[in-house]
Amino acid sequence: MLLYDHKEIEAKWQKHWATNKTFKATNNSDKPKFYALDMFPYPSGAGLHVGHPLGYIASDIVSRYKRHKGFNVLHPMGYDSFGLPAEQYAIQTGQHPAETTKTNIEGGTDKSGNKIAGYRNQMDRIGFSFDWDREVRTSSPDYYKYTQEIFIMLFDSWYDNDADKAQPISLLESRFRESGTNNINAATEEDLRHFTAAEWNAFTEKEQQEILLDYRLTFLADTEVNWCPGLGTVLANDEIVNGVSERGGHPVVRKKMRQWMMRISAFAERLLTGLEGLDWAESIKEIQRNWIGKSVGAMVSFQLDDHKIDVFTTRPDTIYGVTFMTLAPEHELVDQITTAAQKDAVEAYKKATAARSERERMADVKTISGVFTGAYATHPLSGEPVPVWIGDYVLAGYGTGAVMAVPCGDERDYAFANYFAGQEGMPAIKNIFDGVDISEEAYGAKDRTPLCNSDFLNGMSYQTGAMAAAIEKLEEVGSGKGKTNYRLRDAVFSRQRYWGEPFPVYYKDGLPQMIDSKHLPIALPEVDEYLPTEDGAPPLGRATTWSWCTQENKVVSNDDDRDCVYPLELNTMPGWAGSSWYMFRYMDANNENEMFSKEAQEYWNNVDLYIGGSEHATGHLLYSRFWVKLLHDLGKVTVEEPFQKMINQGMILGESAFVKELEVEVDGRIEKRFISQGVKAKDLNIKSGRKLHADVSLVNLQNELDMEAFKAWRPDYASTEFITAEDGTFKVSREVEKMSKSKYNVVSPDDICDQYGADTLRLYEMFLGPLEQAKPWNTAGITGVYGFMKKLWKLYHNDNGFSVSDEKASPDSMKTLHKTIKKVQDDIENFSFNTSVSSFMIAVNELTAQKCNSREVLEPLAVLVSPYAPHIAEELWSLLGHNESISEAPFPVFDEKHLVESSKTYPISFNGKMKFTLDLPVDVSKDELEKMVLANEKVQQQLGGKQIRKTIIVPGKIVNFVVG
Repeated sequence: MLLYDHKEIEAKWQKHWATNKTFKATNNSDKPKFYALDMFPYPSGAGLHVGHPLGYIASDIVSRYKRHKGFNVLHPMGYDSFGLPAEQYAIQTGQHPAETTKTNIEGGTDKSGNKIAGYRNQMDRIGFSFDWDREVRTSSPDYYKYTQEIFIMLFDSWYDNDADKAQPISLLESRFRESGTNNINAATEEDLRHFTAAEWNAFTEKEQQEILLDYRLTFLADTEVNWCPGLGTVLANDEIVNGVSERGGHPVVRKKMRQWMMRISAFAERLLTGLEGLDWAESIKEIQRNWIGKSVGAMVSFQLDDHKIDVFTTRPDTIYGVTFMTLAPEHELVDQITTAAQKDAVEAYKKATAARSERERMADVKTISGVFTGAYATHPLSGEPVPVWIGDYVLAGYGTGAVMAVPCGDERDYAFANYFAGQEGMPAIKNIFDGVDISEEAYGAKDRTPLCNSDFLNGMSYQTGAMAAAIEKLEEVGSGKGKTNYRLRDAVFSRQRYWGEPFPVYYKDGLPQMIDSKHLPIALPEVDEYLPTEDGAPPLGRATTWSWCTQENKVVSNDDDRDCVYPLELNTMPGWAGSSWYMFRYMDANNENEMFSKEAQEYWNNVDLYIGGSEHATGHLLYSRFWVKLLHDLGKVTVEEPFQKMINQGMILGESAFVKELEVEVDGRIEKRFISQGVKAKDLNIKSGRKLHADVSLVNLQNELDMEAFKAWRPDYASTEFITAEDGTFKVSREVEKMSKSKYNVVSPDDICDQYGADTLRLYEMFLGPLEQAKPWNTAGITGVYGFMKKLWKLYHNDNGFSVSDEKASPDSMKTLHKTIKKVQDDIENFSFNTSVSSFMIAVNELTAQKCNSREVLEPLAVLVSPYAPHIAEELWSLLGHNESISEAPFPVFDEKHLVESSKTYPISFNGKMKFTLDLPVDVSKDELEKMVLANEKVQQQLGGKQIRKTIIVPGKIVNFVVG
């Protein structure tokens, strides 16, 4: 093959890798192990665009490099195929999610006749070295039966604070039988009932099970949730942006619902401290720390008639500065304490607040709103009445849903007090900071400023023991205690959707019962209508065969009226369930007897390199870390952290195309015109103008729009006049935006592979810039990389075909090779892939100029290129006479001696003026150097017989003759 034919080469080697299972990993090897993992994709019908493979290419480069370095590499891939993304696509296209998910993964034609490329086909075309024998799909019953099993483990566990780990619930039952709640220190809700062993043993089984529900790591609770009617499901806080759902932009409201919850809060401290040993970006660690939100202070109780309002504060030393209290509008006591006079105002405010998400309320620090409840609590130390307000800056899901407002020491309380100053229920601000003027702003410093108007705390300060003294007093009078609090709330684990893991749960006498794991999976039932409902009724409620028979241990018809038949749970698990443990299933993906073997997990340990987007900095990473800690506590895994090193790749942005639309007045009518970029609108009565997105596939590299194709694409503009440039072309303007179907700026990797090849795509994506940074895609720029690929191919060929000699390489060629070895190795180790591509280009240019065709250089060069451009490297390796895959070849070893200069270019000067240069040895003495220079013909010609008065030689720098 004389010319570089990327299509033929890439098809050949992709088939070879698949047939020979080149990248199959083994679970036992004498080689050191390396586990590289990518955050797996949601399989939507849109397929991959060129932004998606960025992280996959990076992990593939590292994986291939590690194989060259002698590692047994596990580099798997699968699909996060349950959840909202897959289900929303199915709904939009009027198809069943099981069908669309399968087609979107494997490719084919959907019911509407649309040709779907398929994620698997697209990834294969890019040449990833995945071990496809380990593929997982979270929506496969063979996979999610183990997700269900982990749910059962959570249900059958409690958190022992003394042991600082999850323990089997059977141990808790045993301790209840022996000593009741005495010496039980469990992670659970506050103020649970206490009982003796005798009382426990006297409880009915139902009463015991109800008590245990308060301790289990997954439990049912009536809680305020983010309800999205448009999606028909509950959303987590990180799934909401600016008050609407991240997916689809639907409104979100607060609603109380009975939900399955995960007691992730029990693991808060371990999730916090576990970050210290991880090789993650500090920014991602900080996001996790802020989400966990550790704070040290006190829990303070304010009495209100027969009710008690608990408040967590980090400043118990300011207790005498409490001017009012604020409850979240959703707080359970609001309805009970509100006076008749304030009832209408409170109800109206609660309704308005329900339309705002927690995230929106947290972010909005400018808007001040609230309503006085008419009620007064009693200050725990002074006994004075404290007015109780509600305000949406307090959240029911954070802390206790109540704050003790100290306006003199907190800016938000200060703004609230001033906003409602003079109104009923808003007293004057109490100042407790001696000598501090609070007429303009609050004083929030934690310093040595002495307290005043604070009874026994007068003269003390935050830094001189006031905090400890306040806590001691509160504990003494029974109105508080010291406490460490976390912002991290227990996670909602229910979705009112169809496309998710069914819970392995049935209900007996209203209490949840777990199905024995040996009867899993509990597969999704067929339903006539799987669409979500706006009122929250789960689609599984439409299933006619969705009851559990405890006698036959199987799902039976709802019409079965035997005493052994019970209703199954109607909610499904959230999207993050399957992705919280998938890293372990890859280790032993074909194990039919257990989720993974002990031996496989102990061999692979945990993930050595995890690459994915920073959008998962909270939800996915926290939840997976939580589940891994549970599995560790229960002896299922040997690690406490799933991802030792993580890199968050930046986003590849799209370069959108815009046509400029004008509205012009013609004979009293308003007509539309499109005007080419750079063309002046002459003699037009322009009334308005705007930019319209144009599909980038209709624009060439010169930014020229195919006008007829545009009209066909947008038939509503078929009759619109185009005002073109003088040469008849119509040019669009360009802007960099997020790559998205809605912006018509998506570039398919399939198109790039067709035109330029997968190797070119891989190199270009790395060449765009540092992996972690966002960078714009510009198809025009790919031609330079494609030119490099052809130049690399030509280096191994002459006019007659493949041409590599066995002659010894020149010192210059060896220098080029070894500086490239060092650079590429350093770059891969430091994940600086973009500079490696530059190094390849420099090396090929130098070797071409040197006319190098030596095997001594070109064979190791092919190995160097292989992680980045594996198809061309395999072909060159084969042409070099090798029968095995290049992936088996050892990585070239850098030898510094080839970079040591054997000669130095000296400027040769006469009377201080440089006349020419000479290349002279660097390892000779000064006297020998002078002899060599004087023996040079050019030096003698310059001297012309003149007498040398002085010779100045600085080795390694200059030679100067003073002549006269």
